[in-house]
Amino acid sequence: MNYPNGKRGSSMNLAPKGKKKPDFSNRGMTLEEDINVTNEYYLQAGIAVVHKKPTPVQIVNVDYPKRSAAVIKEAYFKQASTTDFNGVYRGKYIDFEAKETKNKTSFPLSNVHQHQIDHMKEVHKHGGISFLIIKFTPLDEVFLLPSPLLFQYWDDQMNGGRKSIPYTYVEKEGMRIPLHYQARVHYITAIDKLYF
Repeated sequence: MNYPNGKRGSSMNLAPKGKKKPDFSNRGMTLEEDINVTNEYYLQAGIAVVHKKPTPVQIVNVDYPKRSAAVIKEAYFKQASTTDFNGVYRGKYIDFEAKETKNKTSFPLSNVHQHQIDHMKEVHKHGGISFLIIKFTPLDEVFLLPSPLLFQYWDDQMNGGRKSIPYTYVEKEGMRIPLHYQARVHYITAIDKLYF
């Protein structure tokens, strides 16, 4: 079957014995896509203005097969990006990163980068609200972890501490984010409870 986007559909048949079973792990929307839908709902409902930050890219080579259809052949990231999302809610600047993990028992700190931590520390220092949204994909659970709690584990890791944040810690100290139809990842409820 061919879909409107031009891609062929895959067969749902199970693989024969001895062959690898098909991977259906990415059939649903990703956390980032769910947050984009949530942010659009917040904007339309007048709740908050939050957008995904574009990653700065330097275009090096462009092919022009037709005047109306330019194709980028080569491009590079200009610089390391900061965090995924930023905006304004109730007069406060909010800035956050969204990460998913397939791990059930902890969130690996290797999913976050030093430049993102540095940026979140600056936002926090200047009175903005910064946090990490973590989705434990196998559990289908999403949490908001305030950045100071993330910083504790990050700094400890740099001094020989553990290289992940235990699920039990995230569950206890973070705020579970309810999943809804329109606001799929309704993180504003967690911000209200933690900051207002």
